[in-house]
Amino acid sequence: ATPVAGSATNAPRGLSDTLAMIAGCTGRLSAQMEHQWLMGRSGDDARDRRGAMLDILDAMITPDTGRQVLARRIEAKYAQSRLLQRAEFNDDPKDANRARTRAEIEIANCTALLLS
Repeated sequence: ATPVAGSATNAPRGLSDTLAMIAGCTGRLSAQMEHQWLMGRSGDDARDRRGAMLDILDAMITPDTGRQVLARRIEAKYAQSRLLQRAEFNDDPKDANRARTRAEIEIANCTALLLS
C-alpha cells in the first residue's frame, strides 16, 4: 500500500498525524502550483486545492503547533519540487518517469484527503 502524503512516519514531533498530512499536502500543492506556473501551464486547479487545504489547516493549527506545521509545509514543498524537477529536467527517462509517478501519487493522495 502506498502511504498517504505526509503519513505518520513523517509527522514532526508534536503534530497529530492528520495535522501533519494537511500541512504536508499544503506544501506539496504549493510546489505543484508554482511548478505549473513556471512551466507556462495553468496552476488554477492546484491553487484551488491548496486554498482548501489552507482553510483546513487554519482551522486546525494552534499557537503550539505553528512552527512544526510550517516546517512540515516547507519539507513537503521541497520534496514535491524535487520530484517535479526530476520529472521535467532529467536525462534518464526511467528516473524521470519514476519521479513523475511519485509526484502524481502524492498529489492524488492530497486530493483524496479533500474528498474524504
